[in-house]
Amino acid sequence: MRPARLFGALTPLAALLLAAGLPAQQRSVLPDSWRHTGKATVTEAPSAMVVSSHQVASDVGRDILRAGGNAVDAAVAVGFALAVVHPAAGNIGGGGFMVIRTTNGAAYALDYRETAPSGASRDMFLDNNGEVTSASRVGHLASGVPGAPAGLLAAHERFGRLSRAEILEPAIRLARDGVVLTEHEAGGLQRAAPRFAQFDGSARQFLVDGEAPPAGSLLRQPDLARTLEAMRDHGVDGFYRGWVADSVAAEMERGGGLITREDLAMYRAKWRAPIRISYRGHTIWSMPPASSGGVTLAMILNILEGWDPLPAFGSPQLMHLEAEAMRRAFTDRNRLLGDPDFESVPIMMMASKAHAARARAEIDPDRATPTPPFDPAIVDGTNTTHYSVVDAEGNAVSTTTTLNFGYGSFVTVRGAGFLLNNEMDDFAAAPGRPNGFGLVQGEVNAIEPGKRMLSAMTPSVMVGPDDRLMMVVGSPGGPTIITQVFHVISNVIDHRMSLADAVSAPRTHHQALPDELRIEGPGGFSDATLATLRAMGHAIDPSRGWGDFQAIMRTATGWIGVSDPRADGGGSGF
Repeated sequence: MRPARLFGALTPLAALLLAAGLPAQQRSVLPDSWRHTGKATVTEAPSAMVVSSHQVASDVGRDILRAGGNAVDAAVAVGFALAVVHPAAGNIGGGGFMVIRTTNGAAYALDYRETAPSGASRDMFLDNNGEVTSASRVGHLASGVPGAPAGLLAAHERFGRLSRAEILEPAIRLARDGVVLTEHEAGGLQRAAPRFAQFDGSARQFLVDGEAPPAGSLLRQPDLARTLEAMRDHGVDGFYRGWVADSVAAEMERGGGLITREDLAMYRAKWRAPIRISYRGHTIWSMPPASSGGVTLAMILNILEGWDPLPAFGSPQLMHLEAEAMRRAFTDRNRLLGDPDFESVPIMMMASKAHAARARAEIDPDRATPTPPFDPAIVDGTNTTHYSVVDAEGNAVSTTTTLNFGYGSFVTVRGAGFLLNNEMDDFAAAPGRPNGFGLVQGEVNAIEPGKRMLSAMTPSVMVGPDDRLMMVVGSPGGPTIITQVFHVISNVIDHRMSLADAVSAPRTHHQALPDELRIEGPGGFSDATLATLRAMGHAIDPSRGWGDFQAIMRTATGWIGVSDPRADGGGSGF
């Protein structure tokens, strides 16, 4: 880190903060017109912190920490609690990724992404005209084999301190006794009600006389409580074998799905080597494939590291450089990344400084460079959820988990009480054509039995120049997850924002195809800035916003947790 060159003249206090790996904060640079300025939910605590998309789940994690559990115990308990209180994305019928950094500096990555059932085939979602059908998104055929129970329990088995019963009991109690629906959760159920009505298990679980219950209602889920109890009593076998597995198989047979008892029995979570990224003296640990998050994030940061300092926040010059870096990173992501157990994935090359330097040399500082034509033969959900945990010993866990779209496939397993994912849409059902997020991906991510579909989830842990834990970050948002994580990291390091401002700041996103720069607004960026970007050749796609970022950062007196003002999460610490 070179503070004087990066940030100009520094006060003695600012220099001291930077030496400790903390940003030297200045006044907010967010525009007064921006609707999220000053609206983030901020929690401070001296010893430990949990932030998630639901306050009740964060409180569960805090209580686990207070009871003597470590960060992994808390993260696992939060994961199971979210399956109860945040059914749109919290889940045991989906999958996810977890990055762990222990207090001794060791980093680990756990992949519990869903897999394609053994009966899946490359063209299973194409009609007679070669067009992708809605079956990849709604209904039984859309579901991959769930990985969340295996992943959460694998993390607990390796690193947990408390018993499995202690970790699962809060979620069991919430499912059995009920949770009061917030406005946010009730609104989600109301929007999903027409889809729920199509599936008997979901109608029984979430609707009352065919209608979604209003905010303030008590949502009880006794069938889900029984499934959680099975895992409490029997571990992974309580989900992947026995009556729960029988219930999943029976649900598939009723609805024409593909997941079998054998698919469930064969599922395994996988420990992988995390991606290590260095950026201006900081170290970021993130997820490798089958997540594209860490590699793509590395490429964006490595490209932009070549400008020292970066242009000012909100300027067209900065937004242009960011868009061009994102464009190149996503072009490589969409062509080259897939499940490393099935494909030869050039992880080290893509994440290298040399590869970034070659990509940087192609950027015209004054003009947008059109995305090259996509060749699919060259060998990502909006309602994902993220949570971050730091314990009193300095262990950190960053977890992103998903059903893909909100409420996944809308299918609830009858008698077992959990929603199933629609992650099969994250494969390239028709290589070279857009999926539900508009991503155009190649043959490397085509459907194969047992394969893990490519993801954009980017749970990450950042360490300061002093090798001390600095931030734990992540968000939902489909392919925008990667660029959200980039923005928050860069906002803190490059633009010296407070964590609250870094999370609240207006965002941009470019994913190569469609060839357009997505801009969060209105009011996030000036009309003059957008006009300049258009004059530089960028097609602008205005958007109301995206993401539900959950971040923790070290402060001079402990920890600060920030939940995105775009949703209704919250933090809890002590």
